[in-house]
Amino acid sequence: MDIIDSIILGIIQGLTEFLPVSSSGHLELGKAILGDHSVPEESLLFTVVLHFATALSTIVVFRKDILELIKGALSFKWNADLQFIVKIAISMIPAVIVGLFFEEQLEQLFGSNVLLVGCMLIITALLLFLADKAKNTSKPVSYNNAFIIGISQAIAMLPGISRSGATISTSVLLGNDKTKAARFSFLMVVPLIFGKIAKDILSGDISAESQNFTALSIGFIAAFIAGLFACTWMITLVKKSKLSYFAIYCVIIGLIAIGVSIFN
Repeated sequence: MDIIDSIILGIIQGLTEFLPVSSSGHLELGKAILGDHSVPEESLLFTVVLHFATALSTIVVFRKDILELIKGALSFKWNADLQFIVKIAISMIPAVIVGLFFEEQLEQLFGSNVLLVGCMLIITALLLFLADKAKNTSKPVSYNNAFIIGISQAIAMLPGISRSGATISTSVLLGNDKTKAARFSFLMVVPLIFGKIAKDILSGDISAESQNFTALSIGFIAAFIAGLFACTWMITLVKKSKLSYFAIYCVIIGLIAIGVSIFN
């Protein structure tokens, strides 16, 4: 993987991890357009590095919130901070179950499956349209809501379903405050990313042999900077009900993907 590829993939990952257009879907489309050689099998370490970069950008953007949550939890009182952490833990349950028991089946859905990506992008667009029309409230995320949002996150493992789009839309459609929905959506994925990284490292799936560490470093920086921008921007967009623009984008890209898959 050369420097240009690492920059491009880093920017794509950083932007699409937070913007509701599906990072996995765009990477699959990129593979189909550029060829599988652009994302080689040995790039698992590169993928992990990019995900670590986006998780780190989330921590930077929400550093004050995270510090408050940690301080609140360390007080060992059943306060709002500890309750929020419990809700995050509840939201992780569906994705953990899918990741542990259906990982092989999920992996079979990847591999330049352009038709599936196109169909899932249309579904993402529908969710975004519905969420954009929902009225804003001051309702916080409840425990039941957390589990339902977690189911959306698990479904978003499919290529073409946006994780942020699915979780934020589900939260908003459940009647939760839009800003709180975005905050919950971004924070709930951080433990999962670190958990997945730890699992890959401990399982021995990641090998650092013959890796271009210059490309890894540049990809990390590109993903981190793009993630900072996208995360901050997305919070503003959700607050201002601007998700319909991304819905239109997903429809266009989805239809193109479906058309190319059918007529190619």
